[in-house]
Amino acid sequence: MNDDQLIQAAAKAREKSYSPYSKFAVGAAILTKSGKVFTGCNVENRSFRLTICAEQAAVAAAVSAGEKQFVKVAVVTGLAKPAMPCGACRQTLGEFGSHLDIITANTDGVREITTLAELLPHPFEGMEDSNGV
Repeated sequence: MNDDQLIQAAAKAREKSYSPYSKFAVGAAILTKSGKVFTGCNVENRSFRLTICAEQAAVAAAVSAGEKQFVKVAVVTGLAKPAMPCGACRQTLGEFGSHLDIITANTDGVREITTLAELLPHPFEGMEDSNGV
């Protein structure tokens, strides 16, 4: 799957966004190492803390299907400048490795490409104590 197709999948997911409060619809599509694509959209809640980001929804869909090796993710918004994943989404994606390519795009076709390692250079990596437990 090429970048354009992954962006199209994210844009289609964005159309399903439930964002009545912020009006900020986001779609994401994750390409797995096996070549499968999983999508997600943001799902808002009156209690904003409970909102689910599109990237997190796509990760949950992939993991629910048994996929845990990701290659790249596309995120589509309607902003003039493509929006990068939030910090929580960066950490969620980082759970599966810092090697991911991140493609952000808007509905007008403007895009930026980066890597998760550039966006999250020092991820939280664990809660091991000095004994390795």
